[in-house]
Amino acid sequence: MRVKLRPLNVNDYQPIITVVDEWWGGEPMAVHLPRLFFIHFQSGSVVAEIEGQIAGFLVGFRSQTHANQAYIHFVATNPLYRGQGIARQLYQHFFKQMREWGCNEVYSLTSPTNSGSIQFHQKMGFRLLPGDKELGGIPVSTDYDGPGQTLVLFQRTLYQ
Repeated sequence: MRVKLRPLNVNDYQPIITVVDEWWGGEPMAVHLPRLFFIHFQSGSVVAEIEGQIAGFLVGFRSQTHANQAYIHFVATNPLYRGQGIARQLYQHFFKQMREWGCNEVYSLTSPTNSGSIQFHQKMGFRLLPGDKELGGIPVSTDYDGPGQTLVLFQRTLYQ
C-alpha cells in the first residue's frame, strides 16, 4: 500500500464533507469543517491518498497571532485504513512543514471521551496541558469552546 501525501485543496471539500461523519462513527463532525478551511488553510493541511482515493486528511495551520505556534484542527482517517500509520504520516508531515515555517510548538485538542485520540496524541509526543479539573485522571478544560464544551488540550514541542 503506497500512501501519497499532498496539500489539501478546495476540490477536497465535497469528497471529505460527504464521508467525515461516517468516518467518525456517525457523529456529526462535518459542521467542524467549513469550506473556508479548504480555501484559506491549504498550505498547512494535508491529504493522504491511496490509489487516488482519500484515505485521510489533516487540517492545520500556523497561528497568525503567535508565529512560532501551529494548531491541528481536524484529523480523520478512513476506517478501512486505520492502524496502518496514515495518521502518523499526516502528523509527521505537518510537523515538518511547521518546523520549516519556524514553528516550535503545536497545539491540538480532543474530547475527554475520545480515549483513542488522547492515547494517539501522547504517542505522537504531545503532553496534556493543565485544565481546571480532571476526568478519569485526565486534565480537562471545562466550557473551553462554550458552555458544556469540555475538552482535553495538548501541546507538543517541535525540535529543529
